[in-house]
Order: sequence, then C-alpha cells, then structure tokens
Amino acid sequence: MIDLQRDGDVFVLRYDDGENRFGPGFLDAVGDALDSVEKAGSPGALVTAGTGKFYSNGLDLDWLGANGDRFEEYLGRVHALYARLLDFPMPTVAAVNGHAFAGGAMLVLAHDLAVMRTDRGFLCLPEVDLGMSFTPGMSALIQARLTPAVAHEAMVTGRRYTAEQALAAGMVARTADEAGVLPAAVELAASLAGKDGAVVRRIRTGMYGPALAALRGPALG
Repeated sequence: MIDLQRDGDVFVLRYDDGENRFGPGFLDAVGDALDSVEKAGSPGALVTAGTGKFYSNGLDLDWLGANGDRFEEYLGRVHALYARLLDFPMPTVAAVNGHAFAGGAMLVLAHDLAVMRTDRGFLCLPEVDLGMSFTPGMSALIQARLTPAVAHEAMVTGRRYTAEQALAAGMVARTADEAGVLPAAVELAASLAGKDGAVVRRIRTGMYGPALAALRGPALG
C-alpha cells in the first residue's frame, strides 16, 4: 500500500493502493511513513507519488457509505493529513503521475511544489458535479494555494486541468512525461533539501496560518 525509500537527502513516499483513496488503512500507513521521515530530520525533502494512472482519487466513498456515522471523524483525519503536509518540517514535492481528483487534488496542493505528467491524468476538483460542497478547511487550503481566479474556476466549474493547463494556472511547477515525472520531482526536491526545515515550516505557518487553523478546527465548521 505504501513504500518509503530514501535517495540521498530525498525521501520518496509512493502510494500503491489502486486509486489511492483515503481509507483508514491508507491514512494510517501514510501517517506512519511521515513519522519516519520527520524523525530523520534535516537536511531532507519529501516526494510523494502514486502508481499507474492514479496519484489519488481522494475520499474513500465506499468506506464512507458503510460508515456514515463516522463522517466528521473521518474528515478530521483527512484534514489532519493536509495540515501535516502544509506544516511539514522539510520541503515537499508531489510527483503527480496520473489522476488527482477531489481530495487527491487537495493533497497535491498541500505540497510546496508539484510536477505533473503530461501524457495522462487530470487535476480536478469535481465536487460541484458530485453535489458536494467543500468543508471550511478544504476551502481555506484551496484558496490559500491558488489565485482567486483559478480557485473560483476550479471549485465552481469542476474543470479538469491537463498538465499544461495546470502549469499555466500555477497549480504545478513543472510538467514531464510518464518516465520523467518522478525523476523531475526528485531533482526538484534535492535542490531544496538543504533548506532548514524549521525555517521552511515557520515561513509556511506565517503564510498559511488561517488555512492551518481551519484544517485543525471542526471538520464541518
């Protein structure tokens, strides 16, 4: 489900669970891996990647359908993952190897930078088409990481962004073909690995304090 490797000062966390939806087991495994990376300390940088045609399709709707009484608790765990990455004590890069939809797209936005595959996959916030609204924490994260115009378009229209469109919109920092996505992300992360993780964290806290507060507050507002 989760594979964690180290390449010099870069930790590569690969999700390998089909669509990489945020089931409880997936969240547990990612949390444990982030614990291991954080304990290693600086210098370092983190890259996350999916496998095949999916980076992540976000919330585990099947699990939610069978556990509706735990909805708010579950959303709190998802928010906590976003907040942890947004507040992680080292630079982070998402290697978007395929589709990043809904909660998976928000996971990308919780990273410092992203590299997206050019020949397959979309970045999309389709909640409007699913008849769903965004939690206050999710809205705060998206609006903190995207320009107002891009956030509005992405959230209100549910547009599917290709890699080129996501680059033009400022959603990702680079694009690459299938074979190049992970190497490009590792290269980018390595260039940032010498940054003082504590300083990076303090800078992000200053920039994203309101978003972090929203993510750490009541999941449903």
